[in-house]
Order: sequence, then structure tokens, then C-alpha cells
Amino acid sequence: MKNFVFISPNFPTNYWQFCKHLKDNGMNVLGIGDQPYHELLPELKDNLNEYYKVSSMENYDEVYRAVAFYIHKYGRIDWLESNNEYWLERDGMLRTDFHIESGFQHSDMHRIKYKSAMKEYYQKVGIATARYHIVDDWNGCKAFIDEVSYPVIVKPDNGVGASCTYKLKSDDDLADFMNNKRDWNVRYIMEEFIHAEVNSYDAIINSNGDPIFETGNVSPISIMDIVNDADNSIYYIVKDLADDVREAGRKTVKSFGVKSRFVHFEFFRLTQDQEGMGKKGDVVALEVNMRPCGGYSPDMMNFANSTDVYKIWADMIAFDSTQKDQGEHAYCGFIGRRDGKNFVMNHEDIMAKYGSVLKMVGRVPDALSGAMGNQMYVGNFATEEEMNAFYGDLSRCW
Repeated sequence: MKNFVFISPNFPTNYWQFCKHLKDNGMNVLGIGDQPYHELLPELKDNLNEYYKVSSMENYDEVYRAVAFYIHKYGRIDWLESNNEYWLERDGMLRTDFHIESGFQHSDMHRIKYKSAMKEYYQKVGIATARYHIVDDWNGCKAFIDEVSYPVIVKPDNGVGASCTYKLKSDDDLADFMNNKRDWNVRYIMEEFIHAEVNSYDAIINSNGDPIFETGNVSPISIMDIVNDADNSIYYIVKDLADDVREAGRKTVKSFGVKSRFVHFEFFRLTQDQEGMGKKGDVVALEVNMRPCGGYSPDMMNFANSTDVYKIWADMIAFDSTQKDQGEHAYCGFIGRRDGKNFVMNHEDIMAKYGSVLKMVGRVPDALSGAMGNQMYVGNFATEEEMNAFYGDLSRCW
């Protein structure tokens, strides 16, 4: 029996489904987390063979000792994974320290975590990337801005989501960032602004680097704007993956040497011609994320494709393939409404009009609300027009 150590299986809460299918596939599922056992979801408890509580997941020595305990009790660890961006570097360090070869190692982290390092691997397969500058001093930043013009984007070179990401439109904005918002302990990257919407390539990749499941999402509003403007969150899983996104995603998989992973690669689709990048409609690079798309996206992939990506991923881990079918496809739309807005439609109105197509309704956990809003509605739609009408109704304010 193979041993799978799941790092922080309790967050996000829907990750118990990964554990369920691993256990169903005959694996020992061994959890490590800092949440007390009695507070875990019953569904998670039922699908862990054992759970080791540490006082803090940030304490590497404690987590190291937890893995060592599991090795002493169960033998060699075959897999170690969190499927979580925050712990990717921790996962890589643990794999390296315990000689677990079924995943990225500590030495791989620079190229898969640092946005500046990713660019080389996109360029190797002919995918255009934004010009960039590593933030240094005022003169260095101004020289770069003189080359690309305002606006520019600044963000941590090794960052998660849209945290500490700013759009600078003027010298005053640059001064405010340099004097007030810049964390001098963080390395920032400055990039030319790309006029685009975000299209993703989401896939489960086998040990040969080939996809066994593919889909994608579209974000008409950038996460940066949602976070910085406290706006509603809107995105959707596509009904059918666009051929150019599929091609770019597969090229990126090969360039980065991805094997045996669930990935979320983000691309820009240009909304206007842009010198040095391409023509309107072209797909160009944004960044790679070597884990599933966050929040409720795995569930939305299931709704959009009439399938179960939790099982497909667990089948990839256990068997390197899957027999799980896909059914009818649809657009699956998410809207996270922001508290404090005076919406025309209240909850009862929404349920009366859209209840028959809604798949998920509820409050967004505080840990995710910055990027995803506070009250979510997720529904399936046969056409893009129907989905856009749903977004219009739920976004409209007095």
C-alpha cells in the first residue's frame, strides 16, 4: 500500500474530496495540519488514515518531525503534496529532505515560484512575455517606465494571488509605492501593463507530462482590481477550452517539465494590439501555478464538465490514468458579491429567478473573501449570453 502525506488537508475545506478518492484508490492518506482534530470536517476525518497535529505549520522542524513519524510507522512516503500555493516551497523542501521523488524538489522552486524566472520557460516555447524590471531605486524604475510608459504593475516576484499588487499610473503613484507601500524585505517585479483579460489552462498531468483532463477559466475582471477596489468577483469555467489556450498550456507543461500534477496556468488574451506582445486576441504569458486553481474552482470544473476532478487527480496519483468520464459541458459562472453594496436583487429574488441553475450558494470564508467577495452564487449556463445576463442581474446596484 502506498503512503500519501497530505499537507494541510483541511484548507481549503473542499480538499477532503482529494483525500476521499486517494483512500478509495487504496492509499494510506496521512494528514499533517495545525487545526485540532476534533475541529476537522467529519468528511475529512473519515478519509484520513491518520492525522498529525502540529502547533504551527510555519514551524518546519515540527512538520519535519511529523513526516519522520509517519515514515517510522508506515514506511517510505511515496507522495507528499498540499495542492496549495502557500505551501509549495515547504512541500519541495520536505520532498528533498526525505528523498521523495514524486514531485518538484527544493531546487525547482525558483523557476516555478518567481515570476521573473518563469519568463525564460515561456520564451523557450515561443510564448510572448511582458517586459520587466526588478524594483531597485527610483532612477532604475523610472528608466524602465520611460521605456514602456505608464501604467506599470508592481508585485512580489514570489507572491501568492494579487497580494501587494499595484497598478502605478503616474510618478505620484510610483513615489507612493516606493515611500509607503513597498516592503523592503520583499523583492518586487515591475512589468509593463498588458491590455487583456485572463484566460487559464487548468489540467491534470500524468507522469509522462501528458494531460488526462483539461479545462480553463476566464476572469473578465482582474484579481488585482477586485482586491484593490473591493469589487465584486466574477469569473467562469469555459464550456469548451479554446484551441489556442490548449496549445499554449501544453507547450508550457513541456517547457517547465511538469509531471504528475494538477496545474493552473494563467495567460493574457490581448484585448487590443500591443507592440512587442501581439495582436488583439493573441494569447501571451502571465504566470504558472503548480497547483489547482483556488477557491471553489475544482467544484466548478466538475459542474462545467459533468465530471469529478478530485477523482481524476487521485486516479493520476494511484494509476497514472483515469477512467472517469466527462458528460455534458456548460459554462459555470461564479459571482462573489461584496458586502455593503446596495444590490437591486436580494437573495430571495436571486433564488426565485436562478435557483434552478445554481450549483452553490453561500458565504465565502474570510480567508478567501479579499479576492472572491463575501456572498457567492455559482450556476451552470448553456450559453455565454445566459451567463452574462446572470452577472448583470446580480451585479446591478441602485
